[in-house]
Amino acid sequence: MGKDGAKTKILEAAGPVFAEKGFQAATVREICKAAGMNLASINYYFGDKQRLYVEAVKYAHQPPGEEIEPPAWSPGTPPEQKLKDFVLATLRRMLGVKANWQRQLMMREILKPTSACKELVESHFRGRFDVLLGILDEMLPADTPLHKRHQIGFGILGQCLHYRVAGEIVTMLVGEEESAEHYSPEELAETISQVALAALGLGPTLSENRRENSVGQVSMPER
Repeated sequence: MGKDGAKTKILEAAGPVFAEKGFQAATVREICKAAGMNLASINYYFGDKQRLYVEAVKYAHQPPGEEIEPPAWSPGTPPEQKLKDFVLATLRRMLGVKANWQRQLMMREILKPTSACKELVESHFRGRFDVLLGILDEMLPADTPLHKRHQIGFGILGQCLHYRVAGEIVTMLVGEEESAEHYSPEELAETISQVALAALGLGPTLSENRRENSVGQVSMPER
């Protein structure tokens, strides 16, 4: 087994233990036993338990090879399209099929952030947030205060995060049939971006869209 394979095996074993017990209660001994590795392997591959935990959180967020980012936009792409693409990539990343331990470990970090979360912010979240701010800069007045741009960005991300954190509750509220039929990342991205653009005064409101669709569906009388 190569070095990368051994590290992945340890992370796959450590993740469920950290997710269930947290950093303090989890032991290196039980992690190594679950991975089928000797005790020295943690220090050899990760340095110490703290570094292993950080890497397990990063792995839970996005395993290597599963990176999902917005497309590389060509010059002249409208910011409205960029926003929709960004939201869709965010939802696909958040709602992608993942093991229960990955969701559980990330929830631990969301509710009680540690140094692992701080590192994740710097290595992943900050760059993506800057992309969103760049899109908003193309749409908002130049004199929009920075804190207001931040709040608008968090409002958009918060809608995405809701379906990640409360996805099961959403299904309980709307039912299995509606959830399966209307809550795909594509349909959610359409609604979230549409609501955001309408709120910013940059797109039609939901009622205007409904009226337009209704008009388009009216059949003309035969002559």
